[in-house]
Amino acid sequence: MSEVFVGTCSWSDKSLLNSGEFYPKYIKNAEQRLKYYASVFSTVEVDSSFYAIPSEKNASLWVERTPDNFIFNIKAFSAMTQHSLNPMSLPVDLRKYVDSQGSRIFIRDENVIEEIFHRFIIGISPMIKKGKLGVVVFQYPPWFEKNDKNMDIILKAKRVMKGINCAVEFRNVSWLEKNNQVDTLNFLRDNGLTYIVADTPQVKTSKTIRYLVDCTTDIAYFRFHGRNIENWQKKGIEISLKYDYEYGIDEIKKFADDIIRIKDRVKKVFAMFNNHRGSQAVRNAMDLIKILKICMGYGMGDRLTE
Repeated sequence: MSEVFVGTCSWSDKSLLNSGEFYPKYIKNAEQRLKYYASVFSTVEVDSSFYAIPSEKNASLWVERTPDNFIFNIKAFSAMTQHSLNPMSLPVDLRKYVDSQGSRIFIRDENVIEEIFHRFIIGISPMIKKGKLGVVVFQYPPWFEKNDKNMDIILKAKRVMKGINCAVEFRNVSWLEKNNQVDTLNFLRDNGLTYIVADTPQVKTSKTIRYLVDCTTDIAYFRFHGRNIENWQKKGIEISLKYDYEYGIDEIKKFADDIIRIKDRVKKVFAMFNNHRGSQAVRNAMDLIKILKICMGYGMGDRLTE
């Protein structure tokens, strides 16, 4: 029987904290927040790791503050997925090896990238040791098209991660357009890479991928980004505004149907809400849990957490 985990892509997003709609008023610090979150949900996706390599110390604290069966999914650091970054987000000793001119840079030096991978793995090692790591999320940028060079980049990342479950989310339509869909899924399947089912605003440009439900390993992974078409590609706005969308109950029921259909093909299903403006993601995750419990007959002691 497969396990189903439902959660959000952050437990400490600024707009969530500012909303005052999830955490009780007695919650005053980081430790209390994570413990409370883990009492409500069975999993979380750490997205802060996209902006800075997670520290081993922080990961150890996260492991200590959550139940034994709690699962962390970790988003890969920006340099690991061909994104630009603020050079100040790098460890101090690595900054001298990169061109630090400008507020955003791309790292091209393979030795620096390899060292970043190495430190990232060390940073998440407490979760690995305690069996609390689900997947590392490799979200590639909109300009990352399907071609042999980029497929090699993905495979190299997989090799460097040394047996860690790697999940791949595409943002460029070329990977999932009809002529390439089968080839892309077979590529992931043949190389033990988990395909991420992404629900995103359907803007009619090359930067929009379609919602396609499938799996390529024994893990099915869903990321729900909302459907804010107006803000999705706007420049210069607060990042949470891009994800400012609350799914309606009919949309949540459709996601539940998709999860139920695919769960017998895998060992684990993760359903992660990234529509993190205020408490929208939290509410939608709770809605999905309630619907799945009704449809699947889960009780309070089962893997779905109410």
